[in-house]
Amino acid sequence: METIINAQMPEFKVQAFQNGTFKTVSSDDVKGKWAVFFFYPADFTFVCPTELVDLAEKYEQLKGMGVEVFSVSCDTHFVHKAWHDASDSIKKINYAMLADPLAVLSRGFGVYKEDEGLAYRGTFVVDPEGKIKIAEIQDNSVGRNADELVRKVEAAQFVASHPGEVCPAKWKKGAETLKPSIDLVGKL
Repeated sequence: METIINAQMPEFKVQAFQNGTFKTVSSDDVKGKWAVFFFYPADFTFVCPTELVDLAEKYEQLKGMGVEVFSVSCDTHFVHKAWHDASDSIKKINYAMLADPLAVLSRGFGVYKEDEGLAYRGTFVVDPEGKIKIAEIQDNSVGRNADELVRKVEAAQFVASHPGEVCPAKWKKGAETLKPSIDLVGKL
């Protein structure tokens, strides 16, 4: 298995549903910005709406950090709209819901489950250069936590703007970081 950390995000051009409208989103729209790609198995399911609402509650905070959020499933943009119209929970979502019925993004990020035609729960943080800095993939029966995602994005942004520093376990914005050196070897 080959890692995708620091790999370039895949090129793509897909339809999306956002704020009551359909639009086209491409990899060119993402370049130059921090982005979160949040893959989930399918619309009209059970764990997915709990995660998408959790992420929706953090969307303004992430936007304030200069991060754009894209949820992605293998459903069409029409299905995204239908789910939005039918669900009070999904109506809370203001970020773009990308349609990936041909699994271009799901395959490109390595989360496509061929035997089911669905994506695994995958979370990817992409830096402004289009490089994947964080990748998390889990079984579809386990939901994610948007608070932890925000913490990881803050850490990725911090180390990107502070060369030579790293963030230790449980690091939170404003906390002390580490500067790896021979003086720290065996002392932590």
